[in-house]
Amino acid sequence: MPGILFHLLFLFLLFIASSASAGGELNLGDHSALLNLRFLSTNPSGRIASWNGSSCGWAGVSCDNTTGRVVALRLAGFGFSGLIPPTLCNLSFLQTAILSDNAFSGTIPPCFGRLRSLIILDIGRNQIHGPLPPQLARLRRLEALLLPNNPNLGGRIPEWIGSFPSLARLDLSSNSLEGQIPASVLDLRSLRELDLSNNRLTGMLKDFSQPLASLNLASNQLSGTLPCFSASSISLFLLNLAGNSIVGGIPSCISSLRALNLLNLSSNGLEFRISPRLIFSDRLLVLDLSYNALSGPVPRGIVEHSDRSALLLLDLSHNQLSGELPPEIAELRSLLGLFLSHNRLTGDIPSAIGNLTYLQALDLSYNSLSGQIPISLAGCFQLWQLKLSHNNLSGTLRPELDALDSLRILDLAANRISGEIPLPLAGCKSLEVVDLSSNSIAGELSGAILNWQNLRLLSLAGNKLSGNLPDWLFSFHFLRSLDLSHNNLLGFIPGGDFNRSYDFTGDGRDLPFQDGDLTGEAAAVWAVLDSKGSRQLELHYELNSVVGIDLAGNSLRGDIPQGLVGLKGLEYLNLSYNHLAGRIPASLQKMGRLRKLDLSHNLLSGGVPTGISQLRELEELNLSYNCLTGEVPAREEAGLWRFPGAFAGNPGLCLEGSSRGCDGEAAKGNSPAGSGGDAGEEGWMSMGAYWVSTAASFYLSSMGFMCLPKVRVYVFRKQDF
Repeated sequence: MPGILFHLLFLFLLFIASSASAGGELNLGDHSALLNLRFLSTNPSGRIASWNGSSCGWAGVSCDNTTGRVVALRLAGFGFSGLIPPTLCNLSFLQTAILSDNAFSGTIPPCFGRLRSLIILDIGRNQIHGPLPPQLARLRRLEALLLPNNPNLGGRIPEWIGSFPSLARLDLSSNSLEGQIPASVLDLRSLRELDLSNNRLTGMLKDFSQPLASLNLASNQLSGTLPCFSASSISLFLLNLAGNSIVGGIPSCISSLRALNLLNLSSNGLEFRISPRLIFSDRLLVLDLSYNALSGPVPRGIVEHSDRSALLLLDLSHNQLSGELPPEIAELRSLLGLFLSHNRLTGDIPSAIGNLTYLQALDLSYNSLSGQIPISLAGCFQLWQLKLSHNNLSGTLRPELDALDSLRILDLAANRISGEIPLPLAGCKSLEVVDLSSNSIAGELSGAILNWQNLRLLSLAGNKLSGNLPDWLFSFHFLRSLDLSHNNLLGFIPGGDFNRSYDFTGDGRDLPFQDGDLTGEAAAVWAVLDSKGSRQLELHYELNSVVGIDLAGNSLRGDIPQGLVGLKGLEYLNLSYNHLAGRIPASLQKMGRLRKLDLSHNLLSGGVPTGISQLRELEELNLSYNCLTGEVPAREEAGLWRFPGAFAGNPGLCLEGSSRGCDGEAAKGNSPAGSGGDAGEEGWMSMGAYWVSTAASFYLSSMGFMCLPKVRVYVFRKQDF
């Protein structure tokens, strides 16, 4: 009897186990729908390798344990492409559909309106196009509609978008939506997070009636003035309205947003003074008012309690602020980034700025600041960017700055700084970008520069440097841009180490061809704050300069090294206004990325290398005022017709198709009298032709005489007055 009871108990437990196992089986209809997704889409990532069998253990798929129906698809980044299969609409119990970060194309299937249980729909960062299908309005349980970063998703935002009774998150950012923000969205009571940034929305910016937590309308074409957002006074932690056409002043009621962590009103048309009553709570982490027309002084009080402030980033750059920099700025001890460039600030840099011990980036460039660089900056020991260019700063670089061993970007260009370099900066071994151009720095280039082994950009142009170019000049592995133009440098261009730089040789890690200008700011810095308003702020920089070498306007002599004219990665090379001699190296044709070449005003001889016509990216060419000889092909297929004036001042050159011709007689001048002259003049020159001939002969003789090296060096020698 006990054996029978034990056997019955065993059968009962086996039945329970089999029933539980059956609950883990995929519903046959849902199984078929998922297989269609697998077969109709490619999956390079291989993450759907587990999509086989009948149990609900497939990657990214969640099922109801009782019914076996699919309730969630979390397929972000699975590598799918192609059209979204309409068979997904058969997953009638689906509550979460996350299809983001794939390569789905086509339109959103209208049958998605049948998924009445859907709570979250995320198809962001794909290639979806077309308008939003109106059938989505049937999803009455929807709480999150996320369709960002589908650049061809366009049309107007439909009015029905505000009809969802439970919609809390709406993200339609980085699409091609246009028209006005529907009034229904402004009154959607359940809405808490709204992101419509990076679209083409127009119309007047209006207030929202619900208590929002996050509002991002950046990079649209919205106009009007700033509302107070009163309904969100205790809830709004992120407000980003950058890159619109908002005008007027900043109302002081904005500071009543007590939960605000991030406020970005940059790149609008805001003007007038910043009200002294505009004082934010201590929760504010980021304040960006840059690229407006704000005037008046820099506000002395920005937050309620400086000593308890959490402010990480303050950007008031590119405005019309005037007056002195208030010392109260230095009380914001939590600052990581302080940007006040492109204003009208005057006076000295306050020494108290050294109290900002957490500061990583300081930009006071393009103002009218005077005095010396304060020694106290050495207290900002975490500083990795210091930009003070285009001011009236004077004095020498103090040795105390040597303590800034985290410094990566140093830009002091266009001031009145004197002394020698880099001895006061020899300890700054992390330097990558150094711009000291347009100052009064003198002396020779010291080997202490070799301490900057991560150097990517060095500009000492427009100073008073002297002496020979050192042999180690091109020995930096990461060097991208070198500018020593317009100094008093002598000697030869060192002929070795050209292949040390990855960017010069074309083997660099960030070598994609830059389609920008050959001028501009050396580095762009930006900040990234966690979208939830955490205290994690990251500052990054990107080197904007193109790859090139500029040694123009010195007294360099000798030949152009073969290794220099042959660097495949160079985008510009300027050796003009020196005393360089010899032939232009034939290796020039290897410089496939070259966009600008200037070898003018030297003593170069020989012919024009035929390889120049093979430089397809070349935009500017100047070989004028040398001693070049021979024939320059002007045929259209040679491509040199694009550079008018590039060969001027070379009396020994002749251009095919020109009035002088290249038949060997051009060098002899005009034919003598009686050999086919104008019959009307009876073999005698007219007076006008005589003077033209005389002037031409004088020019040709003078240029030929100037091509003698000794004469050229004597005439263009530097004079001391």
